[in-house]
Amino acid sequence: MTYSFQNPSDDCLLTYLTSAKTIAVVGLSDRQDTAAYDVAKFMQAMDYQIIPVNPKLVGQTILGECVYASVKDIPFAVDIVDVFRRSEFLPDVAKDFLESQAKVFWAQLGLENQEAENLLRTGGRQDIVMNRCLKMEYLDLVL
Repeated sequence: MTYSFQNPSDDCLLTYLTSAKTIAVVGLSDRQDTAAYDVAKFMQAMDYQIIPVNPKLVGQTILGECVYASVKDIPFAVDIVDVFRRSEFLPDVAKDFLESQAKVFWAQLGLENQEAENLLRTGGRQDIVMNRCLKMEYLDLVL
């Protein structure tokens, strides 16, 4: 069985990136050698508010921001949820996403999952990006 997810157009990705102010990063830890940390730190330097999401580090701070257990626990609206969890965990993150006020579900490079896409679309969410790096798209489309 082949999975044939289609990402939004570059124009749509540009709109997501230029209209966003807050980015929740699921799977962000304080390990500076990870892709999640690198992307989060870069996006923070580009004036986005980064919200770390990691159930093991709740209450700590990463990049000066308080860590939340899940997307649904963030007490304010988030524009983009950038996911750095293995593909098999995307459905769980999608369920949390559906219980939040977040706008765009974004799974990092190498990550995609049909079940997660189905859950999001069934839940009325159409703003889905998978298998794309937020930082690389920002560098390509915004700068």
